[in-house]
Amino acid sequence: MLSVADARTRVLAPLRPRPPETVSVDDGLGRVLAEDVHARLDQPPRAVSAMDGYAVRSADVAETPAELRIAGEVPAGGAHDTPLAPGEAVRIYTGAPLPPDADAIVIQENAARDGERVTVHTGSPAGKWVRPAGLDFAAGDRGLAAGRRLTARDVSLAAAMNHPWLRVHRRPRVAVLATGDEVVLPGEPMGGGQIVSSNSLGLAAFVRARGGEPVNLGIARDDPDALAARLDGAAGCDLLVTIGGASVGAHDHVHSVLEAKGADMGFWKIAMRPGKPLMFADLGGLPVVGLPGNPVSVLVCAHIFLRPALDALAGLPASDPPSVQAVLDAPLAANDRRADHLRANLHRDDGGKLVATPFARQDSSMLSGLAAADGLIVRPPHAAAAAAGDTVTALPLDDSVGGI
Repeated sequence: MLSVADARTRVLAPLRPRPPETVSVDDGLGRVLAEDVHARLDQPPRAVSAMDGYAVRSADVAETPAELRIAGEVPAGGAHDTPLAPGEAVRIYTGAPLPPDADAIVIQENAARDGERVTVHTGSPAGKWVRPAGLDFAAGDRGLAAGRRLTARDVSLAAAMNHPWLRVHRRPRVAVLATGDEVVLPGEPMGGGQIVSSNSLGLAAFVRARGGEPVNLGIARDDPDALAARLDGAAGCDLLVTIGGASVGAHDHVHSVLEAKGADMGFWKIAMRPGKPLMFADLGGLPVVGLPGNPVSVLVCAHIFLRPALDALAGLPASDPPSVQAVLDAPLAANDRRADHLRANLHRDDGGKLVATPFARQDSSMLSGLAAADGLIVRPPHAAAAAAGDTVTALPLDDSVGGI
């Protein structure tokens, strides 16, 4: 059987970033930049006040108290374009541009106004409480680099740099096809022996959380012709993910139907638990990942294989899922030849150490356990028995960054 690392490498090998498209900066959150973003102006465009107070010539307030004549007032968004004469001050507010020849701000707490005169009790040296032109960025500065997934902070910066539009990679389109006579959609009538199909909905949510665009092809019944017809719905997508039907049972048709359609079958079976019957193929240039049917297997495989695949298609580096080191608080038996991924809780102890608590039951049909888990403890093939207090590697399952 293929190792997890080798399988992931082979899945990622043919994947390339999707072509660029132009979107409104307002729609940029979560998108991946296809080109650098450079400032189109200076920010601030002129020297501005950092505080409410009085714009002055620092030489006029070098000795205090100093009495100055108020020559005007300038709010944020306003301007006082007359040069400041010796002995003059201008009432100014935060964000307002300094008058010509003013080089300092006296904050209002350090001055007392009386009509059109102001007495400065504590002076300010040149540059005090002044934000110089270009303090944040200057025209031409690179603010954001291509290949970056945009955060809310990035969107704000791009907008401040005067970009109403951004060039980003198109979202990967991922076709999701569930299979099996035994599954029905939530809310549909259920016959004897049928179960609710959660896999395709969970996988579509995973794709969306990772920045992709899921295309739900529904449920293909256990019939080769029905399956072949459903597969045709993946035309125009960047990746096809099938769920179930990838094993060797009499009613498992995904492998044979793909072969009949001329697919190049890359591999089948990998040395991992859960997720052993994972399949990869190329269907006329469309990468196909065949996932097992058990709900936990689907989402664990999604985290390990589809997460980096979606990153690669979106224009990000295709890296392994993030991992952490944690201390076991329960013993684990020796492992067999398959890499095991144990659902676990992760928490910090009183000393700040990350502690991993593996669940007692690890059945790959138990979605409740996966939903309750914070991470997956990774047990390499043939790992020796581990005692409480030993260090293990864990993969955090963090919804806030698109995990499961």
